[in-house]
Amino acid sequence: MHFDFPTIMVLAVVITGVIWALDVWLWAPKRRQQFDAVVGGEGKLTPEQIEVEKDRMYKEPVLVEYSRSLFPVILIVLILRSFLIEPFRIPSGSMMPTLLDGDFILVNKFTYGIRLPVINKKIIDIGKPERGDVAVFRYPKDPKVDYIKRVIGLPGDKVTYRNKKLYINGEPMKLEDFGVYDAKGTGITMAGAQVYEEDLKVTKHNVLIDNDRPIINMDYTVGENEYFVMGDNRDNSNDSRFWGTVPEANLVGRAFMIWMNWDSANGGVTWDRIGQSIE
Repeated sequence: MHFDFPTIMVLAVVITGVIWALDVWLWAPKRRQQFDAVVGGEGKLTPEQIEVEKDRMYKEPVLVEYSRSLFPVILIVLILRSFLIEPFRIPSGSMMPTLLDGDFILVNKFTYGIRLPVINKKIIDIGKPERGDVAVFRYPKDPKVDYIKRVIGLPGDKVTYRNKKLYINGEPMKLEDFGVYDAKGTGITMAGAQVYEEDLKVTKHNVLIDNDRPIINMDYTVGENEYFVMGDNRDNSNDSRFWGTVPEANLVGRAFMIWMNWDSANGGVTWDRIGQSIE
């Protein structure tokens, strides 16, 4: 079952905010009126009795107390998560060796523009994806699912992948062989693959190529407001080569840091990955 966290957060803000507002504007004044009526009624109360009655009658109902306490906390989390930074967990090895299964990452939500939560409508246009960005987006085939890949093709680009080599607008992207991949933990499935440094002209990054896997050749011209994305684990990634481009409206943000890694097959926390920037 899909856990729609943004919708739940928005509903929680609305519900707690409404309850708190009703208490401020309606229920609390009634409690004060009732207290005034008791204190000003027949029979003079002692100061001690007045304090007791005040504590009893001014006391907020439990629901109001929780709503007043939780509303600002939930609102701050919603603002941070929706407009600034959102945490994600990497669930697969499609971005190896850059990102590993078990990495917990932070994503900059405003790099590609500020969007309203739930409806994902852009309200402020700040920037566009650049070639080489590691981007999180809503999977075009199922927008409820978040994917992470590297931006390879920009609008108007012709992307060619032939004999496991990338060409952009007819120009080959240089590959430098870094040897056999040092596979560990859950990444052991890619043992024997070759590590290459791929030069996209504006940035360099490592990719994995398994020469024992079938060759996939394709040509694709990227449309307007669309982006061609690929996983760094080139022979083990479900990306634009198979389902097409990512519409600009599906962009979520740019991944920029690993804040945690948990790989049970490699002893748990991988300490040297914590705090690494994502290039």
